[in-house]
Amino acid sequence: MRRRTVGRTAVLAGLVALTALATGCGIRTTSVPVDAGAAPSRVPCSVTQEGTTGTPVQGVPVRVFLVCGSQLEAVDRRSLPEEKAGGDPVRTASGLLAQLLAEPSESEQRAGFTTAVRGPLVVGRGHKGDPAGTLRLSRQPEDLAPTALSQLVCTFAASSAGAGGQTVLLGGPGAYAPKRYRCTAELRERPESAPPTAPTSG
Repeated sequence: MRRRTVGRTAVLAGLVALTALATGCGIRTTSVPVDAGAAPSRVPCSVTQEGTTGTPVQGVPVRVFLVCGSQLEAVDRRSLPEEKAGGDPVRTASGLLAQLLAEPSESEQRAGFTTAVRGPLVVGRGHKGDPAGTLRLSRQPEDLAPTALSQLVCTFAASSAGAGGQTVLLGGPGAYAPKRYRCTAELRERPESAPPTAPTSG
């Protein structure tokens, strides 16, 4: 009888020690199985084929910035007509805006790309007295969703519609003066933040 009591005491002591060890390691004991789910998949943010928006493939290469993984990523397309690819900044900006307003292609969607730019929205020339190269939107830039404005800023700034130095001069339909918006690495990483500005004369 004494041998059984000693054996039972040893077993209980071992269980207490194991419980204390598990608690000390921060492991919470439970009798219910826990399903943590599948491991998160990484969005590729890479298009194997050139994305198009239903317009003819003929044209010159252009680059637009779309949203992928909460960041802005450049996507190369080849659907901007030749006459809109250079020369007149307003025509170039109009063609690029059409690309941003359109739904991403199937291959872009599979890669995780989306666009935050929504219509109705058009781009035109600056007002009398605006700095050279100013583009005027049909809506005040500050009234757009921050991510949409970031897409516009980075897409225009990287094209011949930009004002140089990765900037673009943008205004709205009213009498407010245009601003020089800058596309930076920080903005591409956090497009939901307000695009930084620089002096319009710079």
